[in-house]
Amino acid sequence: MSERIIAACDGASKGNPGPAGWAWVIADAEGRPERWESGALGRATNNVGELTALQKLLEALLPGTPVQIRMDSQYAMKAVTQWLPGWKRNGWKTSGGKAVANRELVEEIDRLLTERDVAFLYVPAHREDGDHLNAIADQAASDAAISQQAAGTALGATDFPVPAPATGAPARNRTAKATSPAAGTKAKNGTSRPLKAKFPGTCPCGRTYAAGEMIAKHGKRWGHEACAASVQETNTA
Repeated sequence: MSERIIAACDGASKGNPGPAGWAWVIADAEGRPERWESGALGRATNNVGELTALQKLLEALLPGTPVQIRMDSQYAMKAVTQWLPGWKRNGWKTSGGKAVANRELVEEIDRLLTERDVAFLYVPAHREDGDHLNAIADQAASDAAISQQAAGTALGATDFPVPAPATGAPARNRTAKATSPAAGTKAKNGTSRPLKAKFPGTCPCGRTYAAGEMIAKHGKRWGHEACAASVQETNTA
């Protein structure tokens, strides 16, 4: 049997419904990202974004490909792994007798799943200790929802989206963080306070940074603290 690769997908909607997007990232069996893609959906719900992301990911995988798919949407995962058989038996009606929402997407995913060796894994979203592939897909989907433009490796992207710092702190710490200066927030001079990178990434300068390295905001992206300082000095000179 071929070695099982790892992938993740995610959807986003700014308003639910609102401007929406989808994204996926495919890695090797060790979890190293190899390619990614994202796209826009116009105005749609978050659930449509999640299901579309899964559909697009499955379409990007060759039939027979053994893959583990990581998702943070329990709705999308349960729709195609738990609820689908009952919906079919009930003539595409829910247990409450209502028409199944997003039926066309679910049917297409069902068809694609029959040709692929898929194992699903639920991963919590927006966690400091979260899954790095899900974080990349989440950021790419959010970017697509905002820009309403497609992006990805096949479209010439050489870098992977850099996830924003996770905000999933334990509840007991959230109040304290909200009332005190936090890493990554803007200082009085308009620059971004440095923080430790949760995941490796690529600075706008073109060089990479490692997880645990201090980084700061470069406009809309994150990169080396020194590079951010240089940009700020140039802008204020």
